[in-house]
Amino acid sequence: MPAEVKICGLSTPETVDAAIAAGADLIGLVFYPKSPRNVTLEQASALAERARGRARIVTLVVDADDALLRAIVEGVDPDLIQAHGSESPERIAEIARLTGKPVIKAIRVRDDADIAAAADYSTVASLILYDAKAPETLGNALPGGNGHAFDWGLLEGERRPAFMLAGGLTPENVAEAIRVTGAPVVDVSSGVESAPGVKDIGLIRKFIEAAKAAR
Repeated sequence: MPAEVKICGLSTPETVDAAIAAGADLIGLVFYPKSPRNVTLEQASALAERARGRARIVTLVVDADDALLRAIVEGVDPDLIQAHGSESPERIAEIARLTGKPVIKAIRVRDDADIAAAADYSTVASLILYDAKAPETLGNALPGGNGHAFDWGLLEGERRPAFMLAGGLTPENVAEAIRVTGAPVVDVSSGVESAPGVKDIGLIRKFIEAAKAAR
């Protein structure tokens, strides 16, 4: 079965339409003011309505408070919430109860210890997203979307519950990433951009084609 694809950080109707037309299974809307991909509630609501019924809608938050989460559920009604900050397992459980939505927990990875830490979330998160931990030398690093990969071999040969793979994925390397990790879902943001926050429709198409052909 082909891997599912999430295109994250979409912010315009044109790129949402292009991603879905190319075969994206999930679209990601970012609520993080420091990100060049950040959208307002009004923007996200319009984009979500454009995608609804055509792809699953994921809203990405970083250590969000209850007020923002309630506003997202009311204004956007996503299919899933993606927690991309330093949320504890207890907080993930709270987010799931508060929103009534499945929660994806992002785990930033550099070594085996980071992979092992994901086990703490196994009973509260619906999906684990393995993303790359930004290099310590990277200034102004974001929680995600930095364009860096981690060692996919850390996931090789492991039998684990369903998970998502992110971090430095591009149209050129996504097939190899799927082959090594067996990832059932891949997630891309900066790897399909011509500039930070500016999605490239051609790259989106190439990425989805490569991911779908990987198996």
